[in-house]
Amino acid sequence: MAAAELPLVVDVGGSAVSAVYARPADPFATLVVAHGAGAGMEHPFLRGFTSALNDDGVATLRFNFPYRDAGRKFPDRPPVAIGAWRAAMDAAAACSEGEPLWAAGKSFGGRMASMAVAEGMPAAGLVYLGYPLHPPGKPEKLRDGHLYGLTVPMLFLQGTRDTFATRGLLESVVARIGPAATLQWREGGDHSFAVAGRKRTPEEIGADLAAPVADFIRQHSTSPAAECVG
Repeated sequence: MAAAELPLVVDVGGSAVSAVYARPADPFATLVVAHGAGAGMEHPFLRGFTSALNDDGVATLRFNFPYRDAGRKFPDRPPVAIGAWRAAMDAAAACSEGEPLWAAGKSFGGRMASMAVAEGMPAAGLVYLGYPLHPPGKPEKLRDGHLYGLTVPMLFLQGTRDTFATRGLLESVVARIGPAATLQWREGGDHSFAVAGRKRTPEEIGADLAAPVADFIRQHSTSPAAECVG
């Protein structure tokens, strides 16, 4: 039976942003999930991903960054996005019963999660759904500096055709981070994990990523966080 979704309102510096929380029976962890730069929390990819995680025993909280709820096109600057991440993690902790609290994001959302943790946001671990290591065609403009100080478990899920992460560069970054980081390639996947010649909906693609994420969290979870207010 699918976990029911509870709409939440999260306060980010005096502004309200949307979130959705889903909790299966006896979850072994909670994963907070942020969207990418071009789509909000209701994108089918994220809905498929979080629904499949719920089926696998992970509670989830999806949330919008402030620019998305405000109807703006361009993503928030890092200080605002990091503030949104902190508020979302606090909201998830308030819904929790003490299980480990992880952070994940698609592209921009995952990068902002890592920056938030680098600035002191507590998280049991990080999951990147297509880390945007550099802009397409600009491998010299790496977005990696803050990653090397992170010590929490990190899972990089990346498509081999992702133009936001040249394969050799990402492998060298993960190697430099050290044993805290794990890289799993999705053969033929682009930045949205779509594979040429394989017809799947975004929801199906997102759902397909849930199992390796749940397995990674299980392997790296020990415990701690907290009535849930909608």
